[in-house]
Amino acid sequence: MEKVRTRFAPSPTGYMHIGNLRTALYAYLVAKKHKDGVFVLRIEDTDQGRLIEGATDIIYTTLKECGLKHDEGPDVGGEYGPYIQSERMKQGIYKKYAMEMVEKGKAHICFCSEEDIQSQKEVAEAKGESFIYRDPCKKLSKEEIQKRIDDGEPYVIRQTIDPNGTTSFDDEVYGTITVDNSTLDEMILLKSDGFPTYNFANVIDDHLMAITDVVRGNEYLSSTPKYNLLYEAMGWEKPRYIHCPPVMKDEHHKLSKRNGDASFNDLVAKGYLPEAILNYIALLGWSPSEEREIYSLSELCEAFDVKRINTSGAIFDIEKLKWMNATYLRNMDNDKYIELIRPYVNKAIGDSYDIHKVAHILKERATTLNEIEEMLDFIKELKEFDVTLYTNKKMKTTPEVALNSLKEAKRVLGELSEWNHDSIYNCLMALVSELGVKNGQVLFPVRVALSNKAFTPGGAIEIADILGKEETLNRIAKAIEDLSE
Repeated sequence: MEKVRTRFAPSPTGYMHIGNLRTALYAYLVAKKHKDGVFVLRIEDTDQGRLIEGATDIIYTTLKECGLKHDEGPDVGGEYGPYIQSERMKQGIYKKYAMEMVEKGKAHICFCSEEDIQSQKEVAEAKGESFIYRDPCKKLSKEEIQKRIDDGEPYVIRQTIDPNGTTSFDDEVYGTITVDNSTLDEMILLKSDGFPTYNFANVIDDHLMAITDVVRGNEYLSSTPKYNLLYEAMGWEKPRYIHCPPVMKDEHHKLSKRNGDASFNDLVAKGYLPEAILNYIALLGWSPSEEREIYSLSELCEAFDVKRINTSGAIFDIEKLKWMNATYLRNMDNDKYIELIRPYVNKAIGDSYDIHKVAHILKERATTLNEIEEMLDFIKELKEFDVTLYTNKKMKTTPEVALNSLKEAKRVLGELSEWNHDSIYNCLMALVSELGVKNGQVLFPVRVALSNKAFTPGGAIEIADILGKEETLNRIAKAIEDLSE
């Protein structure tokens, strides 16, 4: 059997959006489903006007953070390099094949400006007509073409398509697709500046790099017949195609980097774990054969099957990602979790508190890392007193009930000689029994007094243990004073 080779071929035009990362993931999984599969990174920088400085480094960093290690690429080398298209262009690769296409009658030199063609298209669309460009330059003689070139007239090399007949291709997701050749535009292969178009360079490089499986978004379905005509013109074997459905913002709009939708870097900056993001986007358009949702990358490699990729778009649900991220945080090894949250905890409350106790109250409650600062802000500084917080129907508390409970809690806690979670628990539960009230009628007022918040990551006992005896008694005393007024 042939060795499976896939590629991820991003353009360095900014942060990596979610749909692009999912394409990288699926290409990686297709390759790594096979023991000797090869995952290639190729940087496609032929659209020089859209390049952003530093974007290539973002691609490297993103793949590394996600664990998508490429076997070949600009930074690791390989026998099919160079792996940056602008460097390949300097070797004359694309012009060589473009001219070979011209010699075979499968491409031609075109002197028509893109502005003129766009103008024709707009006129047709205004009339409600479809516009398929057929280039009049194909009728020029070799002598006329050479004369125009010698006169310095700018030109492009454009694909030549016979409008008769049909072109078909098989896709692993969408099945067999057939189109009439009369509906296919004759696309530009080589631009007037000598750079290849994305469409042409893609085909040339996929062949020269021995790519067996092409994974990309379904927006390229309409272009694939033209790609296949290029393969056929050169007498090359076509790759297997795996077109993926779009990742949707809602039912009608795709997620888009250009529209400012969240990128991978945005999500990481908001406190989501790379492994949780990767797990979640794997399920956007792919259905595993078993009833489970949490997968490590190695488990995804085993479970992934292109036949289970859906044909319809999947809506990106931030709440589902939050749930998955929280699951990853809860399942994390305690020591690893503590080191992960340490910078966030230190930013929120400094490093003078027991990080293990703080981690304990956070682990079951924080859904993202960025929630930590707001969750812990009361430890550093109490918010303004709010008497309404002490009224809670579920806990059966009112400001009057709370005031009495806090006075008694201050008395018994002040008598404690040993201050730890167990001693605080035993003390307050004994007080509940002594007063003959519900647990919440003591514990809830104490928690509110210690935080001045409706919701906290820990309960009264856990918070008191973290704050220490002196700060706990001071805060209860302040709450008593405020409630008394």
